[in-house]
Amino acid sequence: MRERSRRRLMRATVELVDQCGYAGTTLGDIAERAGLARGLVSYYFDGKRLLMQSATHRLMHLTLDAALAELPAGSSPDARLARAIDAVLLLAMEHPRVMRSHLALILDPDVGAFIQDPEQQRLGAILRGLLSDWGAPDPAAEHAVLRSALMGGCIGVLLPGAATPLPPIRADLFARYALPWELGVPPLPRAPERPHPPARI
Repeated sequence: MRERSRRRLMRATVELVDQCGYAGTTLGDIAERAGLARGLVSYYFDGKRLLMQSATHRLMHLTLDAALAELPAGSSPDARLARAIDAVLLLAMEHPRVMRSHLALILDPDVGAFIQDPEQQRLGAILRGLLSDWGAPDPAAEHAVLRSALMGGCIGVLLPGAATPLPPIRADLFARYALPWELGVPPLPRAPERPHPPARI
């Protein structure tokens, strides 16, 4: 019962922030959408920020689970890692308000430190498992790098007024892990042409 109520609150949070933005969504709105008493929100989550963080991490790990489940049985570690990277980048484009709000909150030191809640731990376990299968010598350390790279990629495609197209961001991430462009869900039939770095003087 407790876990079902938590899931309803997190699902309602994603739905409302998608529609109204983080600032335009209140805890009362979330409780009403979830069909629960307002007091239960505070009982299960220590404030709106933690609820938002947990809800986004849950959305991410459910999206990753679903994306990986779509792959044929016995898919290679490269194929699985590629699909995971694409799933996170596409999530940013499909839920831009949610992902912008999430990134803004976890990057703002004035609202509190990053919390490794159970939803975030599930997400981390999926990514570390993929990296271990891929052959990372230190999956935990590589997970920290991949997490940062994915956050940077999401910021790139979501930056208001200065967004970077998805293909070059994806190309950089795939190059880091030597993943063929055609794996996952490529946004273009071919990888974008990569300009040569400028010559040094």
